[in-house]
Amino acid sequence: MKKTTGLTTDISMLSKEISELSREITGCKSINIMEVCGTHTMEIAKNGIAQIMPEKIKLISGPGCPVCVTPVRDIDLVLEIINSYDLTTFTFGDMLRVPGTKSSLDIEKSKGKKIKICYSPLDSLEYAGKNPSKLILFLAIGFETTIPLTAVIAKRALEKNLQNFFIFNTHKIIPPALEALLDDREIKIDGLILPGHVSAIIGAKPYEFIPYKYRIPCVIGGFEPYDILISIRNILIQTKFNTPKVEIEYKRVVKEEGNPAAVSEIYNVFEICDSIWRGIGNIKGSGLKFKEKYRNLDARIKFPIKKITSKEHPGCDCGLVLKGIKKPYGCKLFLKVCSPDNPIGPCMVSSEGTCAAYFKYHKYNYTKN
Repeated sequence: MKKTTGLTTDISMLSKEISELSREITGCKSINIMEVCGTHTMEIAKNGIAQIMPEKIKLISGPGCPVCVTPVRDIDLVLEIINSYDLTTFTFGDMLRVPGTKSSLDIEKSKGKKIKICYSPLDSLEYAGKNPSKLILFLAIGFETTIPLTAVIAKRALEKNLQNFFIFNTHKIIPPALEALLDDREIKIDGLILPGHVSAIIGAKPYEFIPYKYRIPCVIGGFEPYDILISIRNILIQTKFNTPKVEIEYKRVVKEEGNPAAVSEIYNVFEICDSIWRGIGNIKGSGLKFKEKYRNLDARIKFPIKKITSKEHPGCDCGLVLKGIKKPYGCKLFLKVCSPDNPIGPCMVSSEGTCAAYFKYHKYNYTKN
């Protein structure tokens, strides 16, 4: 007989605990637990965690993929800038194939536009320093995890007095988006698995309004199957005893106070503003804009575009998927028209997208009829 590892035993025990807790929690037909982070979404799909949940426990994906929540208008603005000015654009690989209204960065690259994939924002800054005669654009995307790096390159660009380096900023912050979701009566959320990477920066305090205002249990979870199952179990324990709070499961990485130095770096360069999220709309206080000192780096100011008309693909349900209202297989384009080879919406493009996760790990569970 094959020897059972300690980890396998622990996972089996956790599964049993989750089943027992789901039976003990009465008064509701289902318990909807939303994982906010795209990495959690991918790990849940990869490890079949949703499939081993009791019938009462429903795992739903939230707007935790920065590529996915970037509005089509921002994509169109970048494309218009690229086509209107002679510059070299640096972007992360996930952004290349995100469709705009009529084109994408990948398509423009194939037409000869100078678009480079970077693995760190520092790549774009270094290139600008070595090529002072060229205009360099960095497409900044991401939540609190990546914002400090953008702040660092903005400070360095100013210190070096680089006149050829500009940043198209699409950064967003997570807590206001969660508040917008919880205020939406169309969505029923009974518990939240909060993002580990974001929380390593901001800590637990920014989420405290969730249990206080909405009475919803929260656990900041790690990314191993074991972490995710513990997070689900602990949410159910909070639910059973009606003791909602923000709990840190991912203690090996996340501290209660987060990373104050990184947060300070962010707000030395940026200030809070409203921001549009794909599928959700305008969310007050969920975006960041450059402080006055750094406005000369702002690509939206340096490369003004008078007017563009943006629109989503009429059949794409990415917005509803991002809000947790629809599963990918509920979209009429999923598997039929939309696939990683032919992505119609960003949720199929990004490595953290919900549709990409379902396609990669569960596509054989659904028919194309």
